[in-house]
Amino acid sequence: MVMKNILIPTDFSENSWNAIKYALKFFEKESCNFYFLNVNTINALVDIDRTYIPAQTLIDESYVKPSKTKLKELLKRISNLQLKGNNRFFTLTDYNYFIDSIRKHVSENKIDMIVMGTKGASGLKKLIIGSNTGDVITRIHCSTLVVPENAKYKKPKEIAFPTDFSSFYSTELLKPVMEILDTHNASISVLHINKKGGKLNLDQQINKGYLEDHFVNHNYSFHHLTNNHIESAIQSYVEEHNIDLITMVAKNLNYFQRILFHPTVKEISYHTDIPFLVLHE
Repeated sequence: MVMKNILIPTDFSENSWNAIKYALKFFEKESCNFYFLNVNTINALVDIDRTYIPAQTLIDESYVKPSKTKLKELLKRISNLQLKGNNRFFTLTDYNYFIDSIRKHVSENKIDMIVMGTKGASGLKKLIIGSNTGDVITRIHCSTLVVPENAKYKKPKEIAFPTDFSSFYSTELLKPVMEILDTHNASISVLHINKKGGKLNLDQQINKGYLEDHFVNHNYSFHHLTNNHIESAIQSYVEEHNIDLITMVAKNLNYFQRILFHPTVKEISYHTDIPFLVLHE
């Protein structure tokens, strides 16, 4: 049996605990190796002028040991959950720049997906200024499930896939989505939002055709929405169709960043309530 490798960075906050609980339920029908990683950022260990770097013994006593203790407590907390499935749990502690640490463990442990939480009423809006989650989903080439603080697990039956059809969709890129569709017998709605209601150009038509080929054996639909504000169109669709998960392709950066990072209107709440699956090749 092939085990799926899931990396969950944690800072031991309730927000990260919510992301952990969500991930454990989300993958309960699969066999997974869960890696719980706590990173003490190197900025906190080095003097501001970087002339002083603490000795290894000081690092171990001040950072590594407390981190390992909290990770053990985390495993105890997990053991109290009534979990299904064939899972194995591993703990990792590291001191490094956060992104470098994530990148290292993704490579060393052959991670299939990262799961991270976002915090605060403004949710993903703050990501553009460089939070850890924002950095991970834009700089690490690994599919990432982003779990907002307000998200509560429910079986993903309805998935929204906003896209402008500007990118080619390979089998490898779409693999995480196809697995969710199969595992949960879910439906997927592909959303194309156009400001002026114009037609697709030839490249967009071809890429749309590739998507249709991928989803042909699943419950899928295409929706062409006209709205000057992409975020508002998605919000309306999410509310009207009880969307459980939004998935996007990260390499389509302009479209991707606009949907994740630019919502400023109070009515836009999808980024605080609905998990995002960010796809990377």
